[in-house]
Amino acid sequence: MGRTAGRSPEQTRAAILDAASRLVRERGVSASLDDVARRAGVSKGGLLYHFATKHDLHLALATEWLERFRTAVLAAVPADDDAPGRLTRAYVRVSIDGALDAAASRDALVVIAHLSSVDAVVDLARADARRWNDDLRADGLPEDVLTLVVAAADGASAQPAWGDESTPEQLARLREQLLALTVPAEGRS
Repeated sequence: MGRTAGRSPEQTRAAILDAASRLVRERGVSASLDDVARRAGVSKGGLLYHFATKHDLHLALATEWLERFRTAVLAAVPADDDAPGRLTRAYVRVSIDGALDAAASRDALVVIAHLSSVDAVVDLARADARRWNDDLRADGLPEDVLTLVVAAADGASAQPAWGDESTPEQLARLREQLLALTVPAEGRS
C-alpha cells in the first residue's frame, strides 16, 4: 500500500500515531508495526519512514501525549494572570476538565498504562514529571498547597479509570475549591 494521495507527511505521521494509540489501547504494546500500518492506511515502508522501530513509535506516542498535556496547560494560563500559582491553576483546570469526558479519560489512562510497561517511556515520563515539579515549584505557591492541589487534580483526572465518574457538578466544585487554594491570601474574599 503506497502513501495515501493528498496526505502530507505530517498527516501521515498523525494517522500512524492515532492508529498506534488505538491499537495500544486495544492490545497493549504487543501490537505489531504491520497492524499499526494497516490501521493507519499506510504501507509498512511508510510507517518505517516515520518510525524506524516499535520502540521509536512508543516513544513518539508517549511524547505526543505528554506534550499535548503541557501545551493545553500552557494555553490555559490567562495572559492577565500574573499572580503566584498561575501555572498551577492552569494545571488544575486542564486536569479536572479532562475528567469531564470519562470515556476519553479512561481510554487515555489505558494507553498510558500500557505504554508505562516500556522502560524508555517510563524514563521519559519521569523526566516529564521532574520538569513539571520544577515548573510548578517555581510558580510561587507554598510547597504544602502545591502538593495538595496537584495531587487532588491528578487524582480527579484518574478517577474514571476506576469507574468513579464524578458528575460535572462535583468536578466543577472540586475545581473551584482547588483553584481557591492557589489564590494568594490577599486575593481571597
